[in-house]
Amino acid sequence: MLYYLYATPVASVIFVLTIGLSLYVFSNPQWYTKLMLHPYTVHRDKSKWYMIFTSGLIHKDWMHLIFNMMTFYYFGFGLESMFVQFSGAMGHVLFAGLYLVSLILSDIPTLIRQKNNPSYYSLGASGAICAVLFSFIMFQPKAMLGLFMVIPIPAYLFAFLFLGYCIWASKKAYDNVNHDAHLFGALAGIGLTILLYPWSISHLISQFF
Repeated sequence: MLYYLYATPVASVIFVLTIGLSLYVFSNPQWYTKLMLHPYTVHRDKSKWYMIFTSGLIHKDWMHLIFNMMTFYYFGFGLESMFVQFSGAMGHVLFAGLYLVSLILSDIPTLIRQKNNPSYYSLGASGAICAVLFSFIMFQPKAMLGLFMVIPIPAYLFAFLFLGYCIWASKKAYDNVNHDAHLFGALAGIGLTILLYPWSISHLISQFF
């Protein structure tokens, strides 16, 4: 972990801060309503825009936290390292930008759809983490991932299955996990990666042909 703190400082800060704040709200649940994304409030009180960021630092329960942080650990640190390889020290800034901008973009559809729904709340870092995952896939589409942490599957196939699940889950969900953010976070990650590294498209194609 000390190596990661030195080589990938942005991913390390995100990782530690997300775990720390999530654990805090687990023990102090009164903070959930203060930090969760509430589109109804944000639409009517622009000073509450901070909820977009704070909601991405807290999680519903242990399973939600563990799944997101395992995904971020496996792909976030690797992606920041690749950005540094491509862009030198500026890679750290670009990685931070991709994570934060994706976090915002992944929540915009929810803010629009739920702006008149006072009972809707959401939380979790899933949107930004999906952006990280799909950005990683742009560079290493044939990397082997573990479906359910067990079944080996290439990253590009995982991407299609994941997007299909997100579309289905967004129509069925009745919890506070923002499933729409998974889909739009993934799309944001792909779009921002192409914007930062246009050659990633030809690189992706070359991996198959």
